[in-house]
Amino acid sequence: MTYSERVPRSIEMYKNDSNYSLQLTRWFLMPIGIWPRMSTATRAERLSSYIHILICTSLIAIIMVPCLLHVSLEEKDMGIKLTVMGPLSHWVMGMINYCLLLARGNDIRECVLHIEADWRLVQKIEDRQIMLRQAKIGRFVAGFCAVFMQSGTFLFAVAKSLSTTIVIVGNETVSMHPMTCPMYTKFIDVRFSPANEIMVLIEWISCFIVNSVTVGACSLDAVFAMHAYGQLNMLFSWLNELVVDEDKRNERAEQKLAVIVEHHLRVLSFISRMETVMQQICLVELLGCTMNMCLLAYYFITNIDSFDGAKTMSYVIIYLSMAFNIFIFCYIGEILTEQCKNVGERAYMINWYELPHKTALGLILVIARSSNVIKMTAGKLFQLSIATFGDVIKTSMVYLNMLRTMT
Repeated sequence: MTYSERVPRSIEMYKNDSNYSLQLTRWFLMPIGIWPRMSTATRAERLSSYIHILICTSLIAIIMVPCLLHVSLEEKDMGIKLTVMGPLSHWVMGMINYCLLLARGNDIRECVLHIEADWRLVQKIEDRQIMLRQAKIGRFVAGFCAVFMQSGTFLFAVAKSLSTTIVIVGNETVSMHPMTCPMYTKFIDVRFSPANEIMVLIEWISCFIVNSVTVGACSLDAVFAMHAYGQLNMLFSWLNELVVDEDKRNERAEQKLAVIVEHHLRVLSFISRMETVMQQICLVELLGCTMNMCLLAYYFITNIDSFDGAKTMSYVIIYLSMAFNIFIFCYIGEILTEQCKNVGERAYMINWYELPHKTALGLILVIARSSNVIKMTAGKLFQLSIATFGDVIKTSMVYLNMLRTMT
């Protein structure tokens, strides 16, 4: 099979390929109303979308706000406050990221349309294979993140609520289901039935939504980044095919270079839009997970004496899921930056001296443009890289030592 062989493309085929790459992300974002509406959406569809978003926002707020009031105004014990701070910060991060995803809806839609257009435009068999290989990696990362996150925080919230605890209210002894995020009693007293059972059920739904926000953000980052990575791999294969015997001294070499330059600029435009979508979300995740990992390590240490096996295992799973999320953001940022840098190196390493003089000079522009790399950042404050991931782990340990000293 030669590189010049073409795929017999059809509308069904490119739609299936596009759906394959975006399917899991769509599944994660549609239940929380984040999946972007197309410009052709009807008025009824837009109205239902607004109602959907309002419901999800309310379900997050109805747990977050009373818990925040409880910690600020009602609870006096510092140890209990620290125990509640971890789940509360998870809800706060979820609300912030949910709002950021909503605010970036237009950019997400443009990225989705860009991906669909790339699948429609691909013609060569090898190019399609490269894109499918990277799409498979993006799906795997998205699915793994979903399983890890939901099996950590969601199952912890469910397991805790299924147990019962005894509380004394005045002269009355009451049995209740404890909540991961305690409620402000002046807002709603969850010590009595049926308010207790209703709020526990709402907390489960709210926890699922908050986790889905994190999973959706991680999924967007992975799928978009792997798509861009695949497009750059396609570019490398085109550069390797730029110099072939029959094309050395004719105009086809210049036409091929023009296609390469156009594709390179198209990929850089996609990465720049992706950076716009993800930079603030990455900052929230970086700062929030640093604090949460510190608190989880503190919970683990303080739980050693009593050694509750279920709690200990939950803390470990949640810690690993948060560390995995941060690692994915940082690793993707690093490999994408390195891949962008490699364009100039690959352009130099081909047999450019065998090309026509004008075409060889044109490669200088490709090399110069690749030296100006679009870096994936967290709020334009921290570059996402493996070194940054190491800094997050070290910082969380420093905070843990400070917390142990103070308590």
